[in-house]
Amino acid sequence: MTAIKKAIGAVFLALAMTSGATAFARPHAQAQVDQQERVAPRHILFVGNSFTFGALSPVHRYRPGIVHDLNGDGVGGVPALFATFVEQAGLNWVVSLETSPGKGLDWHLANRRSEIDRVWDAVVLQGYSTLDASDPGNPKRHAAAADAIARMVKKRNEKADVELTATWTRADQTYQPQGHWYGKPVNAMADDLQSASVEIDRKSKAITGVVPVGEAWNRAFAEGIADPNPYDGIEFGKLDLWSYDQYHADTPGYYLEALTVFGKVTGRDPRSLGRGERAASDLGLSPDEAEALQAVAAKTLIDHGVTLHTPRKPL
Repeated sequence: MTAIKKAIGAVFLALAMTSGATAFARPHAQAQVDQQERVAPRHILFVGNSFTFGALSPVHRYRPGIVHDLNGDGVGGVPALFATFVEQAGLNWVVSLETSPGKGLDWHLANRRSEIDRVWDAVVLQGYSTLDASDPGNPKRHAAAADAIARMVKKRNEKADVELTATWTRADQTYQPQGHWYGKPVNAMADDLQSASVEIDRKSKAITGVVPVGEAWNRAFAEGIADPNPYDGIEFGKLDLWSYDQYHADTPGYYLEALTVFGKVTGRDPRSLGRGERAASDLGLSPDEAEALQAVAAKTLIDHGVTLHTPRKPL
């Protein structure tokens, strides 16, 4: 009888210990959930044109329901790619966009001030592809508008991160006789846009930094991941970053743009998204292609002095 009583007592003791451990674990786990829920969302605005809304590609209408299109055009675009990335990374961002085709930043400043002049934690500015539609390569108008928008944003939130996107080389501007960069190496236009953007950033007290998207494209060419000349055919095994007009990007080009923005704005290493990243799969990029483009974005940002981090995986 004594042995039976001891056995019963041991069972009750074990149950009590298990119950206590569970009772401890549940509040701890709930506290982690509560902490995540208490983190205030950060609000980001993308201002740009077709290079931001993903024209001539499936990116244009990708997941429009997860972003706020302030113009009501039903755009997903690069902002929706960014939103998909932060969603997978467990980051709390509310993503908005204000875009219009073929416009420079001066047009947005003059015509969309009420949409832009709000409180934002981050703003990504993307202007006309040649800096000035009527005077390619001249950054004067672009610089004035970028600085004015940045100052307007900083008046609302002095801690706002205002990033200026330096876009890619247009193949039509490089390989066609009418192009401003005709006869120059494929990297030249993007290099010029990057240099102009860095100089604008240097002179502006309100702009925080530059997103080196064009330089990421250049790296993709240099590393043999993307074909640098779409006019002579696309080499087997390489990506075509441009769309059919050799001007806008296609899905891989916009994906690389979004990855570079993601890394620059959040500080997260794009490679942390991994081979199974959702947007790549949704849009028809292979795991190898996604991984390669993530690496290109990460290495480009690191080369431009951006510190990236990868969150620790839970044990």
